[in-house]
Amino acid sequence: MKRIWTFLMAAMLSASPSYAEVLRMAVTTSFYNSGLSGILLPEIKSDTGLEVELVVVGTGQALRLGEAGDVDAILVHARAAEDAFLAAGFGSHRREIMYNDFVFIGPSADPAGIGTADNAVQALQRIAQSNAVFVSRGDDSGTHKKEMSLWMAAGVAPSGAWYRAVGAGMGAALNVASGMNAYVLSDRASWLNFGNKGGLALLYAGDPALFNQYAFIPVNPGRWPHVRYDLAMRLEAWLTSEKAEALINAYSLNGENLFTFNAVR
Repeated sequence: MKRIWTFLMAAMLSASPSYAEVLRMAVTTSFYNSGLSGILLPEIKSDTGLEVELVVVGTGQALRLGEAGDVDAILVHARAAEDAFLAAGFGSHRREIMYNDFVFIGPSADPAGIGTADNAVQALQRIAQSNAVFVSRGDDSGTHKKEMSLWMAAGVAPSGAWYRAVGAGMGAALNVASGMNAYVLSDRASWLNFGNKGGLALLYAGDPALFNQYAFIPVNPGRWPHVRYDLAMRLEAWLTSEKAEALINAYSLNGENLFTFNAVR
């Protein structure tokens, strides 16, 4: 009887689908809204056996989840905040993976005239001077951090009826901007993948200040021994592989590439 039971259990296990190892990774809403995760995750599982469970939040919240040891790794885009995270010992190291850029979106008529601005700072100054409605994510995300650094460089403390902070992700901010026919700062990938453009258009891009680097940071197992550092390193090896490079560089919408791979091997 025991032999029969053992045989039945073995048969059941062999017939069951294999269980992937699960890694929890906090990622930015801009990365998720781009659609790239839908391309990468099935390939990661197929090649490595990893089931990557995404926690989709702004960069600030992703860093806080890492600080609390609630995720195994993070994928974020705010260099100063990342450096502070590492300096405090919450992350083991930082690995650059890919980049794109931030762009200014606004009404196609461009009442503030930002399309002819000399740089990103001047674009914001023109928006403030014209009291044109500007939608801010207002959520401590990497995009929001970039926006606030640009306002500071512009010498403007944005406030008043023209400045609308929504406290939400990139998709929600773009939806609000579309509904209000307002200006908004977006990452290029989220804008290209956004389906409710309405009367909005990409009006300004190209300033080096709008460079947008994404980096992978494993949570430090020395601070949080329970995190799956081994799985994070397996994922990092895949994210910096030739296959990841090909998939990231090939991902495009309407003929436009959304990201450029730049991991150093």
